[in-house]
Amino acid sequence: MAHDTIRDRLAALARRTNDLANRDALLTWKMSDDALAVVLQAADLLREFVRTGLSPRVFDGGLGMAIFRDKSTRTRYAFKSACNLLGLATEELEESTSQIAHGETVRETANMISFLTEVIGIRDDMFIHEGHRYMTEVGASVEEGFRAGVLPQRPAVVNLQCDLDHPTQALADLAHLATTFGGLDALKGKRLAMTWAYSPSYGKPLSVPQGVVALMARFGMQVVLAHPPGYELLPEPLDAARRFAAASGGSFTVTGSMAEAFAGADVVYPKSWAPFRVMEERTRILRAGERARLADLEKEALANNARFTDWECTEERMRGTRGGKALYMHCLPADVTGVSCKAGEVAQSVFERYRLDTYREAGYKPYVIAALILATRFADPAAALGRALEAGVPRRRG
Repeated sequence: MAHDTIRDRLAALARRTNDLANRDALLTWKMSDDALAVVLQAADLLREFVRTGLSPRVFDGGLGMAIFRDKSTRTRYAFKSACNLLGLATEELEESTSQIAHGETVRETANMISFLTEVIGIRDDMFIHEGHRYMTEVGASVEEGFRAGVLPQRPAVVNLQCDLDHPTQALADLAHLATTFGGLDALKGKRLAMTWAYSPSYGKPLSVPQGVVALMARFGMQVVLAHPPGYELLPEPLDAARRFAAASGGSFTVTGSMAEAFAGADVVYPKSWAPFRVMEERTRILRAGERARLADLEKEALANNARFTDWECTEERMRGTRGGKALYMHCLPADVTGVSCKAGEVAQSVFERYRLDTYREAGYKPYVIAALILATRFADPAAALGRALEAGVPRRRG
């Protein structure tokens, strides 16, 4: 019965056009509808393989290379898990111990780490206007190496978070929403409040809210973005959100009131982020080596955050959602009032009620990353997984 379920889903996946093959996966709003469908269906299939105890290893060796230019727990180990699930070994580039410290260029580094590499996962989210650009430079560098015959294959670059988008998080969030509400079609008309929330730290990236509003508006949701003055997001993902909302029959609005955003919401996503002007200045300071100025910027930014400590996901605000029972979401770690900080993004009682749900939300990420690897490396992901199904290799040998 389990194999029949997988075969049915493989048949549905085979009907999709996979235009991600031999390409990089960087921004969801640059991906086609079919590409997103392939990723979501493949992720669901991979979960089914795991549930039934079958190995979906489609690689016999090869490397998944990670470049993390920011701290990470969930995404770092989700990438490693995804690579291992598909049969790839993993390695992580430590820039401080590589020849990058001696002036090695991006072009050179990209080729040197790519000889038997299938995928390069990159997280570069802290430098505004630079993270996405760095990823495209790595992609262009390995493309050059492949076309010149330096590399036996052209590895795919997968965005594990940049200054613009966090596609693996947003797609995991979408998969979680689809499961919670009964499918992608069931999301149409649902109201999602993506709101800024107070944090006692100042440098949180903008890419999660940007990725969420752009992606969810694409699936007919009524997306409301809320933030205090000065915490605006970058234009490109907001333009994408407006465009997708118009095409899908959803909506995208912006408000300066957290209470207004929560009113009647089916889903709330209270998450702190830094003003992009602060992130721009932070990037300039770090590039200029002005360490003393960085401390001043942090002090100023925290003082500005402190003006909005009332932007918290409280029980009172949750009562204003649809039936008082909106789904709470967070990419984690959340700043929980009275637990991880004195005052933060969410009240302890609210977070504790939804804590396991946030773990389930995070649990989609390894499958989404594995699906992106599968789609970028195989022209026919269904055929690749079909071969794994017919091989019938168990994930555990007892």
